Amino acid sequence: MFQGNSALSLDAKGRMTIPARYRDALLTDSHGKITITRNLDGGLLIYPRFEWEAKRKNIMDLPSSQRGLQRLLLGNAQDVELDGSGRVLIAPELRDVAGIVKDVVLVGMGQRFELWAADKFAAQQEEDLASIDLSKLDDFSL
Repeated sequence: MFQGNSALSLDAKGRMTIPARYRDALLTDSHGKITITRNLDGGLLIYPRFEWEAKRKNIMDLPSSQRGLQRLLLGNAQDVELDGSGRVLIAPELRDVAGIVKDVVLVGMGQRFELWAADKFAAQQEEDLASIDLSKLDDFSL
């Protein structure tokens, strides 16, 4: 299970080093194979390959009225593997749509990650804080 966030930088070739705290789990559970695709919120989604395969089936089973969503998620999906140094290449097409240049934030979201341009992540955090209404979460407490 992935949680927490890490401020990272892409190298000149667009590669990101996966933090060691996540790398071992990815190497063990998915042999370092991951899938990266667009996120509807403006960042990217990163799934261990076995998680993506289940998600991909769900996406493919959507009704034809959701063809645009299928195109967005499946049409932008990139299968990649961690290299010997624990890095993954973020495809230029995906970097462009997410506004990623160099500084990024990798966010653990349970069974997957989100990858954000650092400035977009900061803005999204502010938006998230402003939109929380705990009164609608009757049985939730911190």
